[in-house]
Amino acid sequence: MKYIFLVAGKGSRLQPLTLDNPKSMFRLDQNTTLITRMVNLIRKYDAEADIVVVTGHKRQSIEQELEHVTFINNPFYEVTNSIASLWFAREHLDSDNIVLIDGDIVMSRELVCDVVCRPTEHAMVLLDSSINEDGDYNVQVSGERVLVMSKDLDVYYGEYAGITKLDRKSALAMRDEIESMVESGYYDQWYENALVQMIFKDDFALFYKDISDYEWTEVDGVSDLIHAKNIHMKEM
Repeated sequence: MKYIFLVAGKGSRLQPLTLDNPKSMFRLDQNTTLITRMVNLIRKYDAEADIVVVTGHKRQSIEQELEHVTFINNPFYEVTNSIASLWFAREHLDSDNIVLIDGDIVMSRELVCDVVCRPTEHAMVLLDSSINEDGDYNVQVSGERVLVMSKDLDVYYGEYAGITKLDRKSALAMRDEIESMVESGYYDQWYENALVQMIFKDDFALFYKDISDYEWTEVDGVSDLIHAKNIHMKEM
């Protein structure tokens, strides 16, 4: 399977902690950062993992941290969003079983094993239905399918957990949509907004997996850093 990490952002909400390092480089212990933990777990449960990392802010620190991965640089990270980062990696959206991963996610060992490293037959996002208030980027569903994802939803089923899984057909469709949006000047969007456009324009079938029974966190604030460390330390 192919795993594409998107780690170009500046992590503005965690400044000054992220002034000199991307938040994916936050240390969970002396030898483990957020991104190395996820990469190591993926390699543990998928021996044939092909890992791509899209960098930007302070990219040298990430490039020095990781080995045997493909690096792609988004040089316009200061004025773009994750859709542009994925646009730079668009040639990799031509594979079976692709996993798109936000670089500030920490997940339990069981979650990576049971869900992240399992092949998928259709497009799917991970969400946590236990978070249905004060979520960051949220998902409303109908039956097995996603209706919409947005930061502006007042009523929703769960919070998006920062991971999208694609089969080859849906990956190619998403590549086309991302190219269209970037060419139209929408390079300041989250890449997930391309999925929403596909739902509204083409009735794109986007499914979801509820991971509320697993431990995970997105690192957006200082309290999230503590949660991330707790997840990591419990599994050492």
